[in-house]
Amino acid sequence: MTRTERIEAYFEALTAGDIPAILALFTPEAEIHSPFLGVLNVSDFYARLDSASANSELTVLDVLMGRDSGAARFRYDWTLKSGDNIVFEGVDHFTFGPDDRFTAMRIYYDTHPVREDVGDKYA
Repeated sequence: MTRTERIEAYFEALTAGDIPAILALFTPEAEIHSPFLGVLNVSDFYARLDSASANSELTVLDVLMGRDSGAARFRYDWTLKSGDNIVFEGVDHFTFGPDDRFTAMRIYYDTHPVREDVGDKYA
């Protein structure tokens, strides 16, 4: 699997809600840097996301590759367990390890409108 395919596989697994497939793309010690939740271990982050989500549809708009990293601009159509629907665009920046699994992911999006709509649904 190429690095671009790995990034695309991540978004496909996230849309499918397939947490084991997502975790397989990351190293066990990988960190997720979220503007909403802070820095969490990969398994803790996806457990929190899964507990808040009813459905997710992610559309990859662009993938940009660097030497040891890649970034994807995406549209997130997110349905929370509360039934609220949130739509926003963002960028996920992935750092690759020696085996091409992700060692870190940084999430970038404008949190202001999301916080107004969502509140603290992660609590």
